[in-house]
Amino acid sequence: MASANPVHAPENSHKDWLPTLELATREVFETMLASQLTSSAAAPPDSLDVTAMVGLAGMLCGMISIRCQSKAAALIASKMLGIDLDKVDSEVADALGEVCNMVAGNFKNKIPGMGDGCMLSLPTVVTGGNYAVYSEPDSPRLAVNQLFESMPLVVTLHIQA
Repeated sequence: MASANPVHAPENSHKDWLPTLELATREVFETMLASQLTSSAAAPPDSLDVTAMVGLAGMLCGMISIRCQSKAAALIASKMLGIDLDKVDSEVADALGEVCNMVAGNFKNKIPGMGDGCMLSLPTVVTGGNYAVYSEPDSPRLAVNQLFESMPLVVTLHIQA
């Protein structure tokens, strides 16, 4: 879906948003989960089996996703809800979806003029070991590789060109 007021910036300028995406992610994890993320230069493993996604529409069209292993998703839910890790069950998808929603909201509010000009979808969470996330092949994509409690976490902004 094309926006009536899309972001008018050359594709290469979107890379300037990478530090903003990383900051938005770190702030949410610090505030909501009392956790410090650390940057990771390592390529994420193929075993990231949980993905939360929030769509962006308006001045910026695309999607923000958070991918991690199910163990990390359970720990996120445990920390967010203040419950023991062994008692976490169906709350995992809701908690990860809400964290993704907060990262998306924090990110868009850090881009001048984007706060009111970009709407967010409800979060969608996909789990399991046999899926792939596809977006337009030539669309810009920014990814932040982090470690959450020593477990890999990838936050990606998919920009619809």
